Amino acid sequence: MPRHRDPELEKRVLDAAQKLWRGGGDKTLSMRGLARAAKTNTPAIYRRFKNRKDILRALLLRKRREMYEGLASSSTLEEAFEHYLDFALRDPRGYELYYAHQYELLRHWRPGGAGQTEEVTPGFFWIQRKLAERFGGAPQDHLPLCLAIWSLAHGTASLLISRAMAEELAPQVRAASRKAFHALLREAEERGGARK
Repeated sequence: MPRHRDPELEKRVLDAAQKLWRGGGDKTLSMRGLARAAKTNTPAIYRRFKNRKDILRALLLRKRREMYEGLASSSTLEEAFEHYLDFALRDPRGYELYYAHQYELLRHWRPGGAGQTEEVTPGFFWIQRKLAERFGGAPQDHLPLCLAIWSLAHGTASLLISRAMAEELAPQVRAASRKAFHALLREAEERGGARK
């Protein structure tokens, strides 16, 4: 009798992988442990994923989609900036996973380069489009400002996640970051939008 494919298995495997990752990162994500956590067996996992790297890629794509959906649901750039920080702080391990395994894609990505698609960083392209809507011009005209915003948001998120400072300073760091973000937008507005 042929086996029936379990449509929920992939979701269970990825949910279990995400939970294991949150518990301890790379070292906790073994195929055997994953099978146990997903209430299945390793052959069933290998039928859906080639290897551990394939599972990590699927987790990365899930996190990317989650981040993008939050940005895209924002009505303003200011709201998107706050969403980005909330996304990172709500699930620091997930944020770590996103950047730890996205580096392979990002290393070959050149914003505005020929043949570059939104697939690698859809949030980046979303911000460029929002900047063009707000300040005029084409999305690629806002590349320098978009890079500055991304650097500010990622740097702030990474600093807050690292807990490299006294906990009571975290609200001040976030407030200073917000102020710097507003200053970037104000400067862009004064210059007529596209930063050269």
